[in-house]
Amino acid sequence: MRVVVVGKGAREHAICASLVNHHEVVCTTGNPGIAEICQVEQRKPEEIDADLYVIGPEVPLVDGLADRLRSMGRKVFGPGADGAKLEGSKAFLKEVLRSAGVPTAGFAVFSDIASAENHLRSANGPYVIKTDGLAEGKGVKVAMDLDEALFDVKQKLSGSSFGDAGRRVVIEDYMSGPEVSLFALCDGESAAALPVATDFKRLFDGDLGDNTGGMGAHSPVPWGDADLVDQVMQSIVQPTLVELKRRGIVYRGVLYAGLMLTEAGPKIVEYNVRFGDPETQVVIPRITTDLGSLLLQAASGRVEEQPTIDSRAALTVVLSSEGYPTAPKVGREISGLVDASNVEGVRIFQAGTALRDGVLVTAGGRVVSVTALADTLSEARTNAYLAASMIRFDGVHYRTDIGAAAVARIAERAERGNNR
Repeated sequence: MRVVVVGKGAREHAICASLVNHHEVVCTTGNPGIAEICQVEQRKPEEIDADLYVIGPEVPLVDGLADRLRSMGRKVFGPGADGAKLEGSKAFLKEVLRSAGVPTAGFAVFSDIASAENHLRSANGPYVIKTDGLAEGKGVKVAMDLDEALFDVKQKLSGSSFGDAGRRVVIEDYMSGPEVSLFALCDGESAAALPVATDFKRLFDGDLGDNTGGMGAHSPVPWGDADLVDQVMQSIVQPTLVELKRRGIVYRGVLYAGLMLTEAGPKIVEYNVRFGDPETQVVIPRITTDLGSLLLQAASGRVEEQPTIDSRAALTVVLSSEGYPTAPKVGREISGLVDASNVEGVRIFQAGTALRDGVLVTAGGRVVSVTALADTLSEARTNAYLAASMIRFDGVHYRTDIGAAAVARIAERAERGNNR
């Protein structure tokens, strides 16, 4: 089968790396790392013939790329623009969740500053403020005090911080608990679950600093088991598909459920309409089934096969440029990738990279994802950080605590078990 993958990040690199095991793969627009494993094109997807199209980023989905390809008779893994509104508009998402009876935080939607400020003054903190539109994973503010919340609302609604994407905001009730992500491959009516993962959005250790697109991830997570997956599929994913269908939306693609495990049970934080980044870099390597076959089934409206999963653990560490996420420095030479990739179980997935006169340089905020697969999460963490330490470019930054809490939780459980 010939597959076109749309995108140029580490997510698409991980998808291509799995697909090439069984299929001919073309990636548009790709990156230097992807070009090492498959054909890379600069043409539009509509101009390339293939049996299946896999759309990686959210922007082309919101812009209707899947609709255009389907109008040409192509098989596409990715929702149309109507389904992509789940990510393109957080207000629409919350309306769907409410209609579907899916557990989520209470919310209100505002487009004028005075009404939003009045709401905040009448609410209890912490305050969760989200841009309605797309903001590359950076549009969520969890403000601990009222003054911080008021400032954020004013910046968003005035267009100062996120332009038109922030001129409408969703203000949600604060939820607490561990966060996990679950990918569901959807055919419009039913879905197959992939392994649970967790990611780390804040720039610095200890979940401090700015929100980013993601600084690392791991799968599995010690607080997510088979019972949790079944519960999420039955009480969250399936009711969502039913509600979408009731609205005339046939959703064929991945539903990325961002979940908060609250004391009252799992609740939806957000849906994304594409594979998450960096979660893809730890989930896809654990799938031992032919990924292309799974995606084609969903695109064809008939998920018939449950994916088989490698029992090993995966952990990824994102190396970012100096200045990320606000003003990343680019054009800095990257070295050490070959040595890093020789560490046991390690794969390097490139994102913000480019070739300049034959030299690999930084070309974006998140530069590479260093992923390790090992028998235990502790081993995967050790190997990923060993490999990360070998990669160098001026201003390189990465968190040093990815997976630390999960490894400690696993060790604590083991200790309790030994003491019984």
